[in-house]
Amino acid sequence: MARWWRRTFAVAGGIDLASWQHAVSGAAEWEIGADSGAKPLVEGEAEGILYGGCLSILVAAVGTPYDIRTAGTILFIEDLAAKPYQIDRMLMQLKLAGKLQDVRGIIFGEMLDCRQSPTQEYTLEEVVLRIVGDLGIPVAFGLRSGHVSRANITLPFGVRARLEVGGEVKLKILESATTK
Repeated sequence: MARWWRRTFAVAGGIDLASWQHAVSGAAEWEIGADSGAKPLVEGEAEGILYGGCLSILVAAVGTPYDIRTAGTILFIEDLAAKPYQIDRMLMQLKLAGKLQDVRGIIFGEMLDCRQSPTQEYTLEEVVLRIVGDLGIPVAFGLRSGHVSRANITLPFGVRARLEVGGEVKLKILESATTK
């Protein structure tokens, strides 16, 4: 983990400077667009509170005093080095616990090193779609935020956001994350 932290903040190109500046400067509205790495899985549009984080940690909180509250959210999910069967299990646990029932949209992170072997014959996107593809909400995959390979995009959790998944993916932040 320490290497990830240094790679993100201590090297040129480690963070997406535009999203960082928007998030910390009090920008009222801004957009994460085509260069985010995100690709469409299920088309649609949704608005809600941006929320989420590392899937392993979100799932570990279920049933505790720190249980996640996902109703009305655009849920961001990412993880690092989890195998597809583990992602499958964790997503299914969220689904069976009712945590995906009132989610308005889901956007997955880059999901670095989340594969069984270099030769596996299915994609992580296929695993994801099997669990969340029938929810009737927009779903995108690959946003460079969290554990990423480069240019970490800053996501301000707790603010209103709009997810548009069509030919491309747009995540619009609809209110300021900070005060001026």
